[in-house]
Amino acid sequence: RVIVVSRISNCFEQLEAQNKKALIPYVVAGDPVPDVTVKVMHKMVEMGADLIELGVPFSEPEAEGAVIQVAHERALEHNVSLRDTIQMVADFRQNDKTTPVLLMGYINPIEKMGYEEFAKLAKAAGVDASLLVNVPPEEGVELEIALRKQDIDTIYLVAPTTTDTRAAYLCAKSTGFIYYVSLKGTTGASTINMDEVETRFNHLKQFTKIPMVVGFGIKDGASAARVAEFADGSVVGSAIVQIFADNKDKPDIIVESVGALISEMRTAMDLVSVG
Repeated sequence: RVIVVSRISNCFEQLEAQNKKALIPYVVAGDPVPDVTVKVMHKMVEMGADLIELGVPFSEPEAEGAVIQVAHERALEHNVSLRDTIQMVADFRQNDKTTPVLLMGYINPIEKMGYEEFAKLAKAAGVDASLLVNVPPEEGVELEIALRKQDIDTIYLVAPTTTDTRAAYLCAKSTGFIYYVSLKGTTGASTINMDEVETRFNHLKQFTKIPMVVGFGIKDGASAARVAEFADGSVVGSAIVQIFADNKDKPDIIVESVGALISEMRTAMDLVSVG
């Protein structure tokens, strides 16, 4: 079997060579209107994002806090589907062949589409990975096989409450990178004890050789930089999605404001002396 060097592994290798950490923003496809998404994706990359998490709109996004739940609702008002989301990646790829894009969401729309169909469409569009919040690996075997055939990475979440045995299993099943959820609860929660997160993160690192990033609760340059001190990357979602909420009727302001936040985070993360 030919080993394909994925965009994701390539990205982390290049960052490591530059002593930098990954900045991974999350946006919901089609929020607040479909034609903003690809523009925002390009702007984020221009301002220093390394990978993009694209949320697939879903009616019951149970892991999300209020800010992101409402973003899913805004996207669904425009009937943005899994197929539309994949098409947005294809549109993004017309001008950006290198930035990894992962689809984050829930298994339900994929079940409806069918695993093989999803994997083929995603690969053709240039999707690099899939992160599904409501699929434990035991139940994701068929999907994982379909994705592996298309060289699409499967990323799993590890939580603060995950036992060592379970963490070792999830780490072994993940490809691309591992997503460590920094806190108990939903996305966008306000208080996060970074020292606790660091201790737990460092403990979990023994279970994997691939990069591990931290998400949930990172909302500005300071928190992104603090995570960059110990993790391979910072994921930021609610802080970006809040900009969409505040400027629902002003797409141009969304693009510029998201760009400014990414730029602030990038600068703060790069000031952290790595190693």
